[in-house]
Amino acid sequence: MKIVILCGGQGTRIREVSDMLPKPMLPVGGKPMLWHIMKIYAHYGFNDFVLCLGYKGWLIKEFFLNYQAQTSDLSLRLGDKNSIQYYAKSGESDWRVTLVDTGDESQTGERLARVKSYLREEEVFGVTYGDGVADINIRQSLNQHRKSKLAATVTGVKPLGRFGEITAQGNKIVSFDEKPHVSSGLINGGFMFLNQSVLNKYIGKKVNESLEKDVLPRMIKAGVVGVYKHPGEWQCVDTPREYSLLNHLWDHNQAFWKIW
Repeated sequence: MKIVILCGGQGTRIREVSDMLPKPMLPVGGKPMLWHIMKIYAHYGFNDFVLCLGYKGWLIKEFFLNYQAQTSDLSLRLGDKNSIQYYAKSGESDWRVTLVDTGDESQTGERLARVKSYLREEEVFGVTYGDGVADINIRQSLNQHRKSKLAATVTGVKPLGRFGEITAQGNKIVSFDEKPHVSSGLINGGFMFLNQSVLNKYIGKKVNESLEKDVLPRMIKAGVVGVYKHPGEWQCVDTPREYSLLNHLWDHNQAFWKIW
């Protein structure tokens, strides 16, 4: 099963620390935020990734093209490229990573539309954002999605009120407020599962749409979106303070998302 990670946003609210890097490449404990997200999925056996690139996407390509050198101790003789010796085997050697340029200005729905050709064989595929981590049980979420027979399942989490609020009846979403004034329920934490039918029926072919503001509300009206209620912890990086928090947790061995 392929996992799509939306990595193309410009991260304007965290520009103070992301001006030189795309937000998914901000280092947490010396590794990009994106790497941490991929490790969560890989822990449950999902290691085939499609990265939707946009803002400074070439830096993400560079990281993976030079992955072994970026993540290993090594020695070499200058001038002899064949002399490189790596001292640690990567624990991610079985990852498959497809990097797709989906445009600097594309919204999230458009980014999914632009990777359709890489998802043709996927009855179900995962989708998440490149700036949020959780101690989520991915396998449990997928099992719920399959049993529900719904077209999509979104992970509902419970932090700050400035995010889109989910109202659910049982395990089915009945409304989605992208910018609520007061949040007392669940919000969209990413870590979604979508059926192939979403690409064929709900993702616009020519319109630059938002997954959150256009596609999901349209699907919710049709009654085809479920919610996996994540009981644990979740945190995104949307501000410098949140970025500092994740690094603090990692440095003090309190990284709740480190399930591998």
